[in-house]
Amino acid sequence: MIIKSVGAKSILDSRKEKTIQISIKTNIGNFSASSPSGKSVGKYEAKPYKKSLEEDIKMIKKFSNYFSEEILENYDDLKRIEDIVDRQIGANTLFAFESAILKAIAKEQKKEVWKLIIDSLHNPLAKANKPKSFPRLVGNCIGGGKHSKVVEGKRPDFQEFLLIPKEKSVKKSLEINQKTKKQVEMFLEDTDKNFKNQKNDENAWMVSLNEKEILDVLRKTKLPLGLDVAASGFYKRKKYYYENPLLKRTSEEQLNYLNNLIKNFNLFYIEDPFEEEDFENFAKLLKKYPKSLIVGDDLTVTNSKRLKKAIEMKSINSLIVKPNQCGSLIEVKKVCEIAKENNIKIVFSHRSGETEESILADLAFGFQADFFKCGITGKERLVKLNRLIEIKKSLK
Repeated sequence: MIIKSVGAKSILDSRKEKTIQISIKTNIGNFSASSPSGKSVGKYEAKPYKKSLEEDIKMIKKFSNYFSEEILENYDDLKRIEDIVDRQIGANTLFAFESAILKAIAKEQKKEVWKLIIDSLHNPLAKANKPKSFPRLVGNCIGGGKHSKVVEGKRPDFQEFLLIPKEKSVKKSLEINQKTKKQVEMFLEDTDKNFKNQKNDENAWMVSLNEKEILDVLRKTKLPLGLDVAASGFYKRKKYYYENPLLKRTSEEQLNYLNNLIKNFNLFYIEDPFEEEDFENFAKLLKKYPKSLIVGDDLTVTNSKRLKKAIEMKSINSLIVKPNQCGSLIEVKKVCEIAKENNIKIVFSHRSGETEESILADLAFGFQADFFKCGITGKERLVKLNRLIEIKKSLK
């Protein structure tokens, strides 16, 4: 496959904020892809744009003629693209560009994008040439933190309250999450006098309850539950500043509080329970609850060096993979292979500002992710979930 020209423009994401869409003209047709954008952004994430979205659009167009002599045939050829652009564009731009390229290579080879990924893997799965399983769904049911507005002066300090059905079928799992989300709406109408049936950036319910009150509601569902604490969002001056209710917790108090929540609500999944520098307390929590998923996101930011440090310090047994945190799909592959080699569960995840791009599903299935965190409702979320279901149907 040969790239003849590259174009770029800004489009609106699900928050009605600008993000980037890349289009490429090739010898086999035209292809495009877009990037999501995050609001709760880890300190160690790559910058979404080198200087600004507008500057990245100009820069990628300048590179348009640089690729005409490059013959791209497989996933690993993306490394040659990265060598050419050489950090002159941001992570959002690079991810959208590389996604469009993958679509074109797959089309030329009459393969699905996920198959292109599997063929590139350096592990026994690649030799078997056969994907084993589909990821288990992680659905954001109730939201708080930076993704939600304040409801009557209050909102949850934690960012996400998650439903994680045990069902192996993606379709059935999605149906369970959607049905349960409707049930939770009725529970909230009875529990939260300020509840106005409103949804946040990720299409999760917005409430005025605190985390304990929410978990009391969600345990009625009888489903495995999870939290994205997103603790860096309310950590400052060496303490965790809670607003609902108002109180400060030291790192030790935060550890004790999370211990109690895991024990009392039988929590299966806990993401970013501590701020993004605190590898030690992640490790303490994992040591106490090895059967729960202790998940790094801001801690690891889809970065192989950060992941290696987390593995060395035994901080996590699971990590979030958000391709636009690093931009490079070569780095995404490296992160996934390191995780697999070290028995770290992989959770491919959407962002709060999403587009109708579906390639995240191909990436998750291609890299044989253990979990797929992509909301429950909303067209930008459903396009990815439906793509997973479509992949499943195509394999029958």
